[in-house]
Amino acid sequence: MHNREVPGNISMFVSVLTMGFWPTYQPVSAILPPEICQSQEIFTKFYLSKHTGRKLQWQYSLDHCLLKGCLKEKTVKNFNYKDIQEHTKIQEAELQRTLQSLACGKIRLLNKKPLSKDINTTDRFTLNTSFDHKLIRIKINQVQLKETPEENTSTTECVVQDRHYQIDAAVVRIMKTRKTLAHAQLISEVFAQLKFPISTSLVKTRIESLLEREYMKRSADNANVYEYVA
Repeated sequence: MHNREVPGNISMFVSVLTMGFWPTYQPVSAILPPEICQSQEIFTKFYLSKHTGRKLQWQYSLDHCLLKGCLKEKTVKNFNYKDIQEHTKIQEAELQRTLQSLACGKIRLLNKKPLSKDINTTDRFTLNTSFDHKLIRIKINQVQLKETPEENTSTTECVVQDRHYQIDAAVVRIMKTRKTLAHAQLISEVFAQLKFPISTSLVKTRIESLLEREYMKRSADNANVYEYVA
């Protein structure tokens, strides 16, 4: 997406993926530059105008950008950890990972004092004005941090909830098309439509939930046959 009306004239490319088919990540909050915020808002309005009933969750930790810099000033600003945290509002774990990538990796765009491989809240950072590289484009890889038990639990819960929604949607979609269907055949068609691992017991549980919510009902003649409720 390229918007000439947005200051800075940036180009933004967005990949929209369904949560159940993509590894889940802990949402990260951050203060984005105005140019990116405007492009983000334009894309959100466009996407939601094409797809009703959907929700976009931006994964900033997966973003990457191509940044071109032309530095002429000799004055180098010095920032401490708290300054950066205050101006970006990035969560602590993500901020530490990002600063570690920029100041402690093979490609060091930032100078850090004191020198160490770890990031501490008392550290100070300056732009590495002596940085030079033989390549015009370089890629800075982020340091991978281990997921905490709390993050793991939250991630698992999000995956389970999202898959419940997808199973429900598949069952309703099948019943809306077929109108009447036997239990075994419905289970089989749900398995055929969904690409992630599921169990028969989970599908049965979701069918019971849909029966309770009156999306479908059991046939009066045969309890093993379901009928779609319009």
